[in-house]
Amino acid sequence: MLSGLLDGLLCCLTGRSANVVCPLETSELADGYEFVEVKPGRVLRVRHVVPERPLVEEPRGPGGAVSCKRRITLYRNGQMLIENLGERARAELSNGQVAGGGGGGGGGEAEPNAGVDLDVTDPVPDGEGDGGGAGGGEAGESKDPKQQQKNQQQQQQDPQQQQQDPRFRKRKPKRTVVVDCERKITACKGTHADVALFFLHGVGGSLDIWGSQLDFFSQLGYEVIAPDLAGHGASSAPQIAAAYTFYALAEDVRVLFKRYARKRNVLIGHSYGVSFCTFLAHEYPELVHKVVMINGGGPTALEPSLCSIFNLPTCVLHCLSPILAWSFLKAGFAQQGSRERQLLKENNAFNVSSFVLRATMSGQYWPEGDEAYHAELAVPVLLVHGMCDKFVPVEEDQRMAEILLLAFLKVLDNGSHMIMMECPEAVNTLLHEFLLWEPDTSSQREPKARPATAKAAPCGPRGPESPGGRPGTARLASTNGNTARDPR
Repeated sequence: MLSGLLDGLLCCLTGRSANVVCPLETSELADGYEFVEVKPGRVLRVRHVVPERPLVEEPRGPGGAVSCKRRITLYRNGQMLIENLGERARAELSNGQVAGGGGGGGGGEAEPNAGVDLDVTDPVPDGEGDGGGAGGGEAGESKDPKQQQKNQQQQQQDPQQQQQDPRFRKRKPKRTVVVDCERKITACKGTHADVALFFLHGVGGSLDIWGSQLDFFSQLGYEVIAPDLAGHGASSAPQIAAAYTFYALAEDVRVLFKRYARKRNVLIGHSYGVSFCTFLAHEYPELVHKVVMINGGGPTALEPSLCSIFNLPTCVLHCLSPILAWSFLKAGFAQQGSRERQLLKENNAFNVSSFVLRATMSGQYWPEGDEAYHAELAVPVLLVHGMCDKFVPVEEDQRMAEILLLAFLKVLDNGSHMIMMECPEAVNTLLHEFLLWEPDTSSQREPKARPATAKAAPCGPRGPESPGGRPGTARLASTNGNTARDPR
C-alpha cells in the first residue's frame, strides 16, 4: 500500500508512468524487438535482427595477428608507465628477471621500440647537490669539478652498496600488470554466422538512437543487438536508485551479451555506453573481436560529481526538464534546427524520467576503470569523435588513443555528441570499414612511443570524401603504428 502511494507520487512528480513489466519469459515482437528478463522483475527491450543469409565458411588464410606484450606499472602518485616489451624482454620476464630498457649500463642493445625503464628511485635531498639520476642510478651531470669527482666516485661504488645508500628511496609501484598475448584479427563479413554487433547507448538515450546503424548493418547481413538500458526506452524502470548503478547496469549488459554472443563480437558504444563496452572487452577478451567508442571520453575511473545539477531532488529536476532538454539540444547537436529537434523527439533521446536520470548520473561509480585497466585491452579499437561535442573534449579521446594498444582516432569536424544521428552515413562508413579491416601481416612491428591523431573532413549530407573522391568514406590512421594499415 505504502509502496503504491510512493510510486503514484513519483509518477506525479516526474509526469511519466512507470514502465510496464512484461511477462517473465522472453516475448518476441515484430521487427526484431524482444523483451528479455535479466533479473526477476527487471525486463529490457532488445532489438535483435538476424538477417536471412547463406552460411559461408570462414576463408582459410593467414589472417592478421595482433601481438600484445606490455608491462603496465601504476605508481602511488598516479604516474603510469607502459612498456611495450620486445622478444628478449619477454624471455627475461618469463625467467623471472626484470626487462631492461634503453638506459643504464650493462644492459646491451635494447629491443626496437621496447620502451625505456624510467627512474624509480627518488633521491632524498641532503643539501649536497644532485645525488640521483636516471638510467639505473647514475649521477647527473654537473659543471662543478668537485661534484663531477663525487659523481665519478659514486658510479664506482658497488651497486648493492649503492642501493643501501640512505639518500635513495625506492618508489614502490602500486600495481604492476603484465599482458602477453597474441590475437588473430580478421575481417567481420556479414555473411558469416559467427559475427554479432552489439550497440549500447548512453544516459538518457535508447536503442532508437542507433536506428540508422541497425538498419544499415542488418541490410548488409550482420546480426545486430541493441538493448534499452534499465529505465530507458521501453525497458522496465525500477523505482530504487540502486538499480541504476554502474555495476547493476553492467550486470544487465553482461547477461544480454552472454545470451546473444557469437564467436566474434563487435561492441559499439556511445558516451556512457563506452564504459560497458570496455567492461565486456576486459571480462571476455576471447569473445570480443573489435570495439568502437563514440564520444566516450578519456580512460579515467568513473565517479559521480558532487557539484552537479543532477544531485537536486527529483521534483526539482522534473520542473527543470524543459531547460535540461534545451541544454542537451544545444550541447549534443552541432546545429539546432528543425531536423535536430525532430531527431531528438523521434529517437527518444533524453526521454527518461527525472528519477532515472538522477539515479543513473549519481550511480556512475567505477573506480576499477582507470588508465591501467584500459591499457590492458588487447583488442583493436575505433574512436569516433565529433569535434563540436561540448560534453566530451577531443583531448580525452586523444588520451584514450595513447593508452590503448591498437587504436584509431577519427574526428568529424561538423559532428557533435549525437554524431551517429547527425552524420549517419559517415559514421556507418567508418564502422563498416573498421569491421572489414584486419592487421597487415607483411610488416610486423612494435608500437611507437607517441601516437598520431587522424582528422577527417567535415561530414556533409553524404559524409566525408576520401582522397580518392569516393563519397561517404574516410581513412583511418593508426594512432600507434602497431601492425595497422588503411582498412581499405
